[in-house]
Amino acid sequence: MLKTLYFSGNQINYLKMKKLLILPVFTTILFFSCTKTAQDPGAGIPDLSGNLTDMPVTPNGIPFQRTCASYEVHQQQLRDNPGLAKRMADIEALTKKITSDISTYRLVNGIYEIPVVVNVLFRTAAENVSLAQIQSQIEVLNKDFEGTNQDISNLNSTIFSTLRSGNTNIKFILDTVIRKSTTKTGWRTNDDMKRSSRGGINPTSPTTKLNMWVCTLTNGILGYAQFPGGSSATDGVVILNTAFGNTGTATAPFNRGRTATHEVGHWLNLRHIWGDATCGSDLVNDTPTHNTANYGCPASGHRSTCSGTPVEMTMNYMDYTDDACMYMFSAGQKSRMLATFAAGGGRNSFAQP
Repeated sequence: MLKTLYFSGNQINYLKMKKLLILPVFTTILFFSCTKTAQDPGAGIPDLSGNLTDMPVTPNGIPFQRTCASYEVHQQQLRDNPGLAKRMADIEALTKKITSDISTYRLVNGIYEIPVVVNVLFRTAAENVSLAQIQSQIEVLNKDFEGTNQDISNLNSTIFSTLRSGNTNIKFILDTVIRKSTTKTGWRTNDDMKRSSRGGINPTSPTTKLNMWVCTLTNGILGYAQFPGGSSATDGVVILNTAFGNTGTATAPFNRGRTATHEVGHWLNLRHIWGDATCGSDLVNDTPTHNTANYGCPASGHRSTCSGTPVEMTMNYMDYTDDACMYMFSAGQKSRMLATFAAGGGRNSFAQP
């Protein structure tokens, strides 16, 4: 049933749908700001000073290359919150325990349905993304998390064909669309878009619904997400309106809805595949060690410079390649995401009836 409400000149499209969430979720407090830069691959990662500098964009505001400021934002949060480090260590210990014994997060009724609230902040008609564009993003999420996306067949010609996640048993249901007109020309990564007191939209039931904010972002940013464990007042993901869905204003090379897939991966406790450090760890056993992020569409068989020079999983959703060249989660990433739903996980409120 579709219900349309009008409030203070803002149209609210409400899709009331049945919710069937059966698992708890995990908890960490990182924010991931995904951007693109015109610099060479590997050079676009922000410096270690904690500064988020503006990244180059095209004349129509489209970022050039995908990068994230996750490490810098996380370091600032650790400084701001002395108790965060212990909380994250506890979360990681629980994740390790759960992923080592999959029986602890056995599916109930086979599927976890996550209601999605889409908050649209717009200044122009083009920024007011259509319902069709929103629905296209939900469809992309479901296919990517089911492993039924058409381009998953590209994996067959790679060495990673046996490592695909298959169906994660996570399904996204469009619950509500909230629209608000604004005079702001762009939003930064300070979460103002999530606060009505600062011109944004407060999250709706953030402990039981995934909130997405779709808006115009500054600094050449494509999006960012909050890991489990942060404040419910800012929980959810933020997506650039021209990188949302696969129709309408979605613009190449970010026009296949994969920015949201990447950010929801963070929301479910996945790290960047190179671990946000040179030859770092993403805490997943079946992903190869990357020396840094990959951009664009790397040639098949691209190798890491890390020990053993492994072939990199450049098609993984948690790398920085273009939408057309990322098309898989690994089985280990699936286990990590499902661990967020286990008893004692940080999002167990999503499992309540």
